[in-house]
Amino acid sequence: MSTSAPPASVLLVEDDARLTDLLAELLSEEGYHVDVAGDGPAGLQLGLTGRYDVLVLDRGLPDRDGLEVLRALRRRGVDTPVLVLTARGTLDDRVEGLDAGAEDYLVKPFEVPELLARLRALRRRRFDGAEQLPVAGRRLDLASRTVIGDDGVVELSASECALLAVLAAAPGQVFTRGQLLDAAFGAADAQGTVDTYVHYLRRKLGPDIVRTVRGIGYRLGSR
Repeated sequence: MSTSAPPASVLLVEDDARLTDLLAELLSEEGYHVDVAGDGPAGLQLGLTGRYDVLVLDRGLPDRDGLEVLRALRRRGVDTPVLVLTARGTLDDRVEGLDAGAEDYLVKPFEVPELLARLRALRRRRFDGAEQLPVAGRRLDLASRTVIGDDGVVELSASECALLAVLAAAPGQVFTRGQLLDAAFGAADAQGTVDTYVHYLRRKLGPDIVRTVRGIGYRLGSR
């Protein structure tokens, strides 16, 4: 019996219960597994013991500044990308947050589409330095744009490689066509582009390499 990889995960450290509930629901709808912490100690414990694709950290926690949590995580070697979410938006505040180890800094109030886009960008950036990603028993080599397996090497176009890399970076997540369009192609083309390149990938790598999730979109499949 085969099992799929878990969905992309996010740790949300936020003490505002209403905002936490809203963000947890929105992120879940986007395909994330969401863990929530309402204060600094809980956020630090989860950040140290869990494996997350991205961490959303409120700076104004009641018991300690969120940047203290961030610095503690970095001292312990946790390299999860962090988006600091805060009402403190001066230049000095932003610089301090980035210097503390945050990859991004978003000021409240914010627009939800921007938050979601920033999280997607952080997840993509996490794999920018990676040379290879696992793909259903094979390896996607990003530099050479090839898929390498026991049965040989398959060359991909730049667009095919970009689409497969997005799917492979979050193998358990189901992506809508719009999400794939934005992540792989920069929303430059019609959404039919996604279907076209899914077809190309299946033709080159097998019909199960990308699975269709009816009524939603696509996820990485099996060989």
